[in-house]
Amino acid sequence: MPELPPLREIIARHGLSASKSLGQNFLFDEQLLDRIAALPGSLDGKAVLEVGPGPGGLTRALLRAGAHVTAIEMDRRCLPALAELGEAYPAQLRVIEGDALKIGHAELMGGEPFAVLSNLPYNVGTALFVRWLGGEAWPPPWTSLTLMFQQEVAQRIVAPPGGSAYGRLAVLAQWRAKAKLAMKVHRSAFTPPPKVMSAVVHVTPEQMPEGVSIGMLERITEAAFGQRRKMLRQSLKAVPGAVEALEGLGIDPTRRAETLSIEEFVSLARCLTGDRG
Repeated sequence: MPELPPLREIIARHGLSASKSLGQNFLFDEQLLDRIAALPGSLDGKAVLEVGPGPGGLTRALLRAGAHVTAIEMDRRCLPALAELGEAYPAQLRVIEGDALKIGHAELMGGEPFAVLSNLPYNVGTALFVRWLGGEAWPPPWTSLTLMFQQEVAQRIVAPPGGSAYGRLAVLAQWRAKAKLAMKVHRSAFTPPPKVMSAVVHVTPEQMPEGVSIGMLERITEAAFGQRRKMLRQSLKAVPGAVEALEGLGIDPTRRAETLSIEEFVSLARCLTGDRG
């Protein structure tokens, strides 16, 4: 295993600083980074996708774990530091300069299964997460998602029904996958320290319920939680057949979205998917 200079030295040598516009916050704690890299289990010889590696803190931990990492980075300032890391771990690191929201991840990874591990830039984290959870084909090309979010967002992903944190993210994350809050990370671990606490979420695919269109489920949850203070008979009026489907399923249309279980949302989506077919 190569001896690498401390991350702080790398950052100072390349004149790097975290960009607020890119949602960057750097992690330096090597032990913490190793713990994050260990969450999916052994990565030795496995393909890993990392979005927003920055100067390469988490990337180092992934390479130490034996992973073959494809890193997407849009901040050109960080590329020289990542290139040094690639020289230290020959044939283990591939760096792609670009916007992760505009790149086809499955195609980039050559069609082979891959794990996703990222300290996601705060400004694109949710959009990327929803994209990874989407798509009619299941199981997905990724084997697991291990992602750093603001703690508030992480709690929304793993939230059970009935509370204020429960919403569209929870349904999309849990209806055909298992999502758990794996680790909380104090703001002081970052440079610069963000104003909020962070947490790592670990998601693994599970069996997909039959007869359900993800497009329909996304449409229902967007409508229901977009007006979460309203009764379902009001919030779902814009979805053709949804109010009638509620009654057919025995779901009281005077209930609000946060009171419905994930199974009830799935049943409603299945009913409307069948009607559309």
